[in-house]
Amino acid sequence: MTLTTDAREIAGEFRRPKNTASQAKGSIHDDATASKLGFRGGTVAGSLHMDQYVPLLRTAFGAPFLEQGNISLYFRQATVDQEAVRAFVVPTPGEARARLRMENETGDLISEGTASCLGADEKTELFGRARSQTPAVPGALRLLAACKVGDETRDVPLRAKAETVARRLETISEKIPAYEPAGDSPAVLPPSIAVQLFRDVEKSLWSRIEPVVGLFGAIELQFLKGPLRAETDYVGRGRILALSESPKTENIWYQAWAADPKTGEDVGWMIMYLRFLKASSPLWREEAGR
Repeated sequence: MTLTTDAREIAGEFRRPKNTASQAKGSIHDDATASKLGFRGGTVAGSLHMDQYVPLLRTAFGAPFLEQGNISLYFRQATVDQEAVRAFVVPTPGEARARLRMENETGDLISEGTASCLGADEKTELFGRARSQTPAVPGALRLLAACKVGDETRDVPLRAKAETVARRLETISEKIPAYEPAGDSPAVLPPSIAVQLFRDVEKSLWSRIEPVVGLFGAIELQFLKGPLRAETDYVGRGRILALSESPKTENIWYQAWAADPKTGEDVGWMIMYLRFLKASSPLWREEAGR
């Protein structure tokens, strides 16, 4: 890999990501639900914004980014359907690292974070944030009351279907040739689909009390041994890293890993920060009304 000695930012074009989950009634992506909770409208999932950084990171780090790269993003502001946003990458001279940010047309900060192309990297935006969380005091959590830091799940089957990738490519903000199958090689997963893959560990890792509306607070993806691909079996495991709360939210941080079932070696991981809105839950609304 050739490391740049130039710290000038690499700027993408403005893109207009589509809110592909707008029909999910009762979710943060639904206009009516989001508006009631104080948002401008149904939100575009932060995972979709991750796709917009990939061409810029391949410019900064080369093709190996999808084999051993890391993208670690903290979401500052939600966007709505087809709101124009632009991604920026600022390389660190002499290192396979960079700072990231995304802005809308008025210059509002949508996301910020780090990227690298070093293999397993723990000097990232989210590793630091996850470790610095102030733990929720005992009894403070209601929506996530059944969860404990350190809870784990193992042996979770993970697989992304080719049609899932194909459907994503119909609206993706930035497309690269690797997202199409080539001969015997299945399609490489865009970051947004890789997030879906890892999230399957949630089914057995933790539970929440419904009904409640949640949204992504931050996501990190680390590729370790070649790109993640469609129609490929992986074995997942997960661990809860932190539980916290604020006046408006209950929050969970967890890490998920995907391994090659033949060798047992990890091929990638995800760190996820999820925020659950207290105002969307009867457990909190009823108390506020007393």
